[in-house]
Amino acid sequence: MLATRTLEDLSVDALAEQAGISRGLLFHYFKNKQDFHQAVVQRAADDLLARTRPDKSRAPAARLALSLEHYVDYVLANRQSYISLVRGAAGCDAVLLEIFERTRAVMTSRVTDDLEVFGVADTPTVRLLARGWTALVEESVLSWVADPQLPKQELLRVLTASLPALLATD
Repeated sequence: MLATRTLEDLSVDALAEQAGISRGLLFHYFKNKQDFHQAVVQRAADDLLARTRPDKSRAPAARLALSLEHYVDYVLANRQSYISLVRGAAGCDAVLLEIFERTRAVMTSRVTDDLEVFGVADTPTVRLLARGWTALVEESVLSWVADPQLPKQELLRVLTASLPALLATD
């Protein structure tokens, strides 16, 4: 519901009904709709980070490819929660923006932790480009989920290949 409508457009009764709880129980755990929305977005962020955690037993290139595949699979399976996470950052809620920024920072650090595999030094420019690549992946995957004109494996191949190409521009 939060992915398709603004929080202001949703009644507490509708939120409670969708969650399968009473209005009173919702207010028992949350002071207001904003606190509830923040909890939903935090849960989506935590779930995304857990599902895309790199497998340190794999080589760095394989870690990246597998994490990226898990990311796409997460967005496919949890599109509405993911949209709520991303769209929450576009609103005026400072807490939602902070959750989104922390999530993006973790996703970016997973890339910068393995820079040696791309043959580039850890510089401010490379870190900036890695963050930009993370945003590129977010937007590309959301666009692809809405209109999957490429096979999933082609999407993964293009996104994985774009990182070393981008980092090589430094």
